[in-house]
Amino acid sequence: MNANVQTVQAATDSPYVLRSVADGVATVTLNRGERFNPLSSAMIAALQAELDAIAADASVRVVVLAGAGAHFCVGHDLREMRTHPDQAWQRSLFERCGRMMMSIVNLPQPVIARVQGTAVAAGCQLVAQCDLAIAADAARFALPGIKNGIFCTTPGVPVARTIGRKHALELLLTGDLIDAATAASWGLVNRTVPAAELDAAVAALARKIAGHSPAVVRFGKKAFYEQSGRTLAAAYEYAGEAMACNMMFEDAAEGIDAFLAKRAPVWRGR
Repeated sequence: MNANVQTVQAATDSPYVLRSVADGVATVTLNRGERFNPLSSAMIAALQAELDAIAADASVRVVVLAGAGAHFCVGHDLREMRTHPDQAWQRSLFERCGRMMMSIVNLPQPVIARVQGTAVAAGCQLVAQCDLAIAADAARFALPGIKNGIFCTTPGVPVARTIGRKHALELLLTGDLIDAATAASWGLVNRTVPAAELDAAVAALARKIAGHSPAVVRFGKKAFYEQSGRTLAAAYEYAGEAMACNMMFEDAAEGIDAFLAKRAPVWRGR
């Protein structure tokens, strides 16, 4: 990536989330590092606004989700939650958080989690909900609510779908931290790297994805999630139709022609 980087505050003009953009890669940073980036109501709203803005921005090809400071995200803001004892407020909080998490799935661009430190509870949920994740070897992960009298039910939704039932239940029922190597072996993150290499590893992955046809990447991400929730037969039926549609893309014709001619493709984004 070059030095032509623009940094802006979130679409809500909130200090909770910052965005930097370079070469088609938007880095969205949770900006409450002094508090380990809790998913407070304000943080959820700011992140939702930022995801909505990026979804409408065709110039962004890949999104990196990061946390300021030493840690990625410690989950929901328990202090805030204790000031609202009524169930309606709690229900609204989890609905808004769930909507934000689903926005990551529905975002046209792939999202890479950059995890430098602790990611627990809803922070671990955030990592699991991202399409890809790279962690520093010092990173730690947990669903620790059980230790505080709260079962991490909503974090368990994407975590179980990412690492499987038994590993997810071990996290949910023990509340214990796992190290980055274990998270990688379970499939919670794609890979781990030394902390000094984290930015380079994330940038390399983002660059590689950004170099592919943006139209095909957007189409492919949507198709992947559409087929993954279906039965095997229904998934094949859907995927076959999706591939037939994909073959009608100008970029598919260009990609095949470039491969046959042994030259680099020139993507048109269509």
